Amino acid sequence: MRLPNTAHTAHTSRPWRIHEVAADFQVEDVWALRTPGGQDELPRLVSQIVSGDFPADAPLVVRFVWEARWKIGALLGWDDKDTSVGSRVASLRERLPRDLRDAPAGPDFGEFPFTSVYQLEDEFAAEMANRTVHTVMHIGWVPDGSGRYRGQMAVLVKPNGRFGAAYLAAIKPFRLLVVYPALLRLIERDWRARGVEMAKRTGTKDA
Repeated sequence: MRLPNTAHTAHTSRPWRIHEVAADFQVEDVWALRTPGGQDELPRLVSQIVSGDFPADAPLVVRFVWEARWKIGALLGWDDKDTSVGSRVASLRERLPRDLRDAPAGPDFGEFPFTSVYQLEDEFAAEMANRTVHTVMHIGWVPDGSGRYRGQMAVLVKPNGRFGAAYLAAIKPFRLLVVYPALLRLIERDWRARGVEMAKRTGTKDA
């Protein structure tokens, strides 16, 4: 569920370490994830997101939009190697204070175009960059008000000039109405399925 713009404080009001690392990024979206769990289950959620099969498991329209974006990007050079993290922009890992540099960076995304920045008990950050934007995916683990916890995903962006700002504005309807809702549904579906599987193995109630 996407939280309204006025609820961006759900991200900015919490003492996340990402605030000091990416102070020059703007909060684009904040989404509540229906992933109820215990206090120490963020690693499980991060592992699931990294290993997920998106967009292969998404509806046809999502796969079409996703493939169209990458084909256009390849044609126009938006995603060339010289536009990525470490080339066009420095990695956020170079900004990390010593304690975060010493913390686990997080898992490898494989072929997916994100790179882990850091992972703590209650938050995880990953980044990607291309010719249009430098963006951060931040996953927080927050109390849900019932004594349990759930995931919260924030998308932080730093557009690459006017072109990047125009690009973000152009894709916003597709991102909000097509891509992210499908991604979140897959995350929540897999969370429930893995919770049931774990419950069967351990003989406990599912997540």
